[in-house]
Amino acid sequence: MGPQALRAAGELADGILPYLAGPRALSEHIVPALTAAAEAAGRPAPRIVALVSGVVTDEVDAVRAKVTEQLAFYEQIPSYARVIELSGGRRASDVAVIGDEKTVAAEVRRYRDAGATEVVFSGTEIAGEADRRRTWTLLGELAG
Repeated sequence: MGPQALRAAGELADGILPYLAGPRALSEHIVPALTAAAEAAGRPAPRIVALVSGVVTDEVDAVRAKVTEQLAFYEQIPSYARVIELSGGRRASDVAVIGDEKTVAAEVRRYRDAGATEVVFSGTEIAGEADRRRTWTLLGELAG
């Protein structure tokens, strides 16, 4: 999600799939650069499918600890570390969306408000089958 990649994507691609890019990184860095490049190339704005690590759960602290461990290797990759920082986070788990239905729904709205045309969750199995189903149920309702 660096400037050159966003410029090339805006000029050539139908969409992008940013991962670990929170609403702040989307609204302040990714969407403006991508949209400007598309406009300069005479193309429509590309789709922005935000890939979000997240789950609906009541066990927020325990799940966040698991997510912190699972996503830690992304922090060693400069491009991911940069987008995490642009999102306001220090760790990859800082941009994970973990909480009850109300919390997760609010975060999905933040992603959409930031310019994501679609929001796709990954890692929904981390808290077990019941919470995976809660997550999918909520996301289905939000997609409505």
